[in-house]
Amino acid sequence: MDKMPKWADVILIPLISVVLALVVSGLVVALIGESPWRAMQVMVRGAFGSAYGWGYTLYYATNFIFTGLAVAVAFHARLFNIGGEGQAAIGGLGVAIILLNVAWPHWTIALIAALVFSAAFAAAWAAVPAYLQARRGSHIVITTIMFNYIASALLVYLLVNVFRVDGSMAPESARFAETVHLPGGGDFAGFLGFSATTPLNVSIFLALAACVLVWVLIWRTRLGYEIRSFGHSESAAVYAGISPYRITMITMLISGGLAGMMAINVVMGEAERLVLDFVEGAGFVGIAVALMGRSHPVGVVLAALLFGALYQGGAELQFEMPAISREMVVVIQALVILFTGALDNMVRMPMESLFLSLRRRREDAARKTPAE
Repeated sequence: MDKMPKWADVILIPLISVVLALVVSGLVVALIGESPWRAMQVMVRGAFGSAYGWGYTLYYATNFIFTGLAVAVAFHARLFNIGGEGQAAIGGLGVAIILLNVAWPHWTIALIAALVFSAAFAAAWAAVPAYLQARRGSHIVITTIMFNYIASALLVYLLVNVFRVDGSMAPESARFAETVHLPGGGDFAGFLGFSATTPLNVSIFLALAACVLVWVLIWRTRLGYEIRSFGHSESAAVYAGISPYRITMITMLISGGLAGMMAINVVMGEAERLVLDFVEGAGFVGIAVALMGRSHPVGVVLAALLFGALYQGGAELQFEMPAISREMVVVIQALVILFTGALDNMVRMPMESLFLSLRRRREDAARKTPAE
């Protein structure tokens, strides 16, 4: 018997955790002599108060949906994939290779190719740690962290020595052809006030489609059942004939591919070229998004939107309130992660007790009613 309803687990507990995090953040802001109320107003207005703010919020959220789904899929198999940062970087490499070396007649065809190459490159990168865990016993957390640094170093080398434009000192590739530029928010949602300068692009629809596909995979397919069974109990899964090697490899391939698809939004959509450090921590934020979203696609979307708002609202906060530095914004984000992740039981246990008490009262009332 569940201790509390599913909606409370997916929505109510994360919401309470976020409120607690914001209250503590307000106390920190007050300690440096600024108004917590004004800081909150600036953040909310910066993230949601205009089409400009919405454009950046949704752009960041798109990144976090992909990386959050990547971590969530791995979580279901009890695999802690911390390599989203490196997998996304290698996914960007796949996007650059296919877009720079083939003359595509239209962005729709190029998008399909970039999607395949970004997912394939990132999945291949994730396959190595997966194999090391499945066959050699190397812990997935350690190997994926190490592969983040290897991917970063590899990308620097390639941008400086292979992709860099002759005569340019910038560590970036040439710009992609005009025909492969993705439509931005101003093109498909200009009636909502989005301008041509917004970084929001059609890859947000890919992210939402990925959410649907992950839901179908995990809860409506045999493979998803095997992944969840393996995550709940490896010994029981083995007894049922499920191969740990197969599930570990397939799950990490899917997880890595999802992380790599984040590059579509940034490399193909916003930068329109391969640049250095384009991932910007989205791989690590994906861990918090998956934790907060309870590894469910709906929860991942909501958590990604929250962190997108924190990123955009934090940028506006630094601009309008100079006393609040970038480090302070990072502290606010870290507090949200702390309360939704490490301190989850601080909220969960009292809520479980509350719902259990309410259920017992209803059961007692139901037993007394016939007697009366």
